[in-house]
Amino acid sequence: MMRIVLLGAPGSGKGTQAQRLMGKYGVPQVSSGDLLRDAVARGTELGKQAKSVMDAGQLVSDDIVLGLIRERLSRADAANGFILDGFPRNIDQANSLNALLEEIGQPLDAVLLLDVRNETLMQRLAGRRICPKCGTVYNIHSLPAGTTACEKDGTELYQRPDDKEEVIGKRLSVYDQQTKPLIAHYSKLGLLRKVAGEGELEEVSERMEAAALAKPVPASKVKVTKTPAQAKRKSSAVKSAKPAARSASKTASKSAKAKAKSKSKSAAKSKAPAAKGKAAKKSAKKSSRTAARSPKKAARKAPAKKAARRATKARKKK
Repeated sequence: MMRIVLLGAPGSGKGTQAQRLMGKYGVPQVSSGDLLRDAVARGTELGKQAKSVMDAGQLVSDDIVLGLIRERLSRADAANGFILDGFPRNIDQANSLNALLEEIGQPLDAVLLLDVRNETLMQRLAGRRICPKCGTVYNIHSLPAGTTACEKDGTELYQRPDDKEEVIGKRLSVYDQQTKPLIAHYSKLGLLRKVAGEGELEEVSERMEAAALAKPVPASKVKVTKTPAQAKRKSSAVKSAKPAARSASKTASKSAKAKAKSKSKSAAKSKAPAAKGKAAKKSAKKSSRTAARSPKKAARKAPAKKAARRATKARKKK
């Protein structure tokens, strides 16, 4: 099942990519422009209404276009899906289309936006050439030099009037004003999938296919992951926290060492006076003993001196 809408500026490659998806998956490309031309050519009721409006130089109403889309999607080949190209072009049309698809039981699976730079769009549009017989689209910038005919049937290629440079600027301006708001609209609905529209045709097709087939993820299964910026901020916080922790640890260690040292000094000081006191006591005791012995010695020596003096005097008399 593939029910998608293609969005993108003129020249973004919507038609080409729609044809490739249609060929691979067998779902019809439903282009509002093709529907109008086909209805007018077949002379259907809606075709007649559209012709009268176009002949009057007016825009075909949304009611007519939606009627053509309803009729087209009722055919058997649209049972497995469709690729809408060229509609809706504004918010009102998007709301009307959503109501129609809900009514017929074929709600959209996705809206694919082909994202292409303006410089590339200008080159593509101004160089675009079309085969009037088979509708194959070419670009003079990729064709061999001097090629002017379709390689399939040899029909002379032509440039659409709205692909002339003086008209391209106006077409892109209209897209910016009317269609770009659809990007925000479908993004809010969770249907928008942006696809890089520049590069080799096969590469773009692979991106388109992957986006078209991707299944929406239920909200209950969505896991919130941190962006690189958030991860970087977290890493920075962790890195800054580590030095802070180390610094705090060092400070605490130094403080503890200082306290221990201070206690050691205090203990040493408290022990020193005690040691001095003991030494003083020992010295005092020693001094007292010496002092006590001195008079005794003096007392013992005194008689001996007197006797010596007496002996000396006696010798002199003789």
